[in-house]
Amino acid sequence: MEGTRREDIEIGTRVKIVQKQDQRSGKLTEGIVKDILTNSQTHSHGIKVRLESGIVGRVKQIIRM
Repeated sequence: MEGTRREDIEIGTRVKIVQKQDQRSGKLTEGIVKDILTNSQTHSHGIKVRLESGIVGRVKQIIRM
């Protein structure tokens, strides 16, 4: 599932994000959402979140358990 809709992402959700410096390479970082930083309901590049590790990036995949 893609991370372009805010309603699909909740605090505690496991996701894969792309950090700003990794946008060209497409390297993804996996973690658990601590904060949702995007206020709008959708974003074409992915909803911006902060992971529990403190890393900030845009959601590219939502991992359903």
